[in-house]
Amino acid sequence: MTDIAITKNGIIVVTLRGELGNHEANRIRTQISSEIFSGKVHGVIWDLTYLGFMDSSGIGLILGRMRDLAPVNGKTLILNPSATMEKIFQFSGLGEVVRHCNAEKAIGEIGGVLHEQ
Repeated sequence: MTDIAITKNGIIVVTLRGELGNHEANRIRTQISSEIFSGKVHGVIWDLTYLGFMDSSGIGLILGRMRDLAPVNGKTLILNPSATMEKIFQFSGLGEVVRHCNAEKAIGEIGGVLHEQ
């Protein structure tokens, strides 16, 4: 199960629950990329607090949306991954975007950065 919300200032918050496999990753990819390409989104927060398992398609999902955000200098944050997932993010070069906080704090971080640009 996945919840996707868009804040009024153009930040998507994706809350992932349970397991993230290829089928679900493809569904999420389509929806988020569409929002990014609409020009209304400039940040994505991936809340993994309730995610028990993610395969390589999950890493590809996040990396691909980071690529989608690059033309608008958008920012991505990954929240609260399990210890195992955090190691995978470190090995994947995504360690610098991992945070251990709630979505509201992450929205503030992205909002502050984006308003300064």
